[in-house]
Amino acid sequence: MNIPARFASLAVFIGVLGHASSEFVAAGSGISGPELSVWRYLLGGAGLIVVALLISGPRRLLAPLRTHAWEVLWLSVVGVSGAYLAFHWALDFATVIQVATLVTTIPIFVGLANRIVSGQPLTAVKVVTGLCAVAGLVLLITDGVLDKLLGGRDSIWGVLLALACAILAAFYAVRVKPIIARYGAVNVTALSMMIGGIGLWLGVGIGFAVWVDPLTLFDRSAEHSAWILTLALWNTTITQFLWIGGLAAAADMTRASYLFFLKPIIAATLAMAFLGDKLSVLQGLAIVIVTGSVFFEMYWSRIAALFPRRAGIT
Repeated sequence: MNIPARFASLAVFIGVLGHASSEFVAAGSGISGPELSVWRYLLGGAGLIVVALLISGPRRLLAPLRTHAWEVLWLSVVGVSGAYLAFHWALDFATVIQVATLVTTIPIFVGLANRIVSGQPLTAVKVVTGLCAVAGLVLLITDGVLDKLLGGRDSIWGVLLALACAILAAFYAVRVKPIIARYGAVNVTALSMMIGGIGLWLGVGIGFAVWVDPLTLFDRSAEHSAWILTLALWNTTITQFLWIGGLAAAADMTRASYLFFLKPIIAATLAMAFLGDKLSVLQGLAIVIVTGSVFFEMYWSRIAALFPRRAGIT
């Protein structure tokens, strides 16, 4: 079930569509963020477990737990339970556009996480893209403050929760990388998502007094059940498989991953077209800056060549 190399870019792009539409699907469901996060990762995590079993079999799937049980457990709780509770809770306060734009900074925060965790130096291009992330964050926080002052909405809390999601997910990506290198992305991701889903079930039950019973999925209205299944199966199981599998099959993984920076553009288009969201000037600027930062990554060698005295700082 590995993705053929000739379909790698298509798989990655479809995966990006799944990532980019997750805020839209979550907002459209009408279900509160904390509860929805449980449904998504219990069902979506279970779906990924099935995919991993079909690809690897039970022995290889469970291998990370035999040697790295504690690391997989706490990374899943922090990087999946914590990050995606913050993500879905953010949508209770902020707009789809605000959340999607901030979550797109995850790859940028990975550079900072690498510096803190591994001591890897920040290259000039990472500094530039990091400054882009900070600029986008400042614009969105300002947008949230203006929302509060002019419209009485508390979107600033959603912006901060989305920032927490980006930071936690970035540190998870850095810390889990050695385990993925040893056991494979699909297996480790499936375990993390499933453990994270169980962590969300416990955390939301204890913290919000909402105990999700998966057996009651179809006791809800058909509309709510459809939104939940879409978020769990399309935006989680299928999206993660295509994203991870596509990147693994791509001839140039780094360049393929740049497609992720289309996320805020796609999310904004969906939100404006179907949810009636409006794009503020500050949100538009944040999207341009965050999405535009990828061009510094892609063309840094050419940019550096224009400044030969600093060409060695890469």
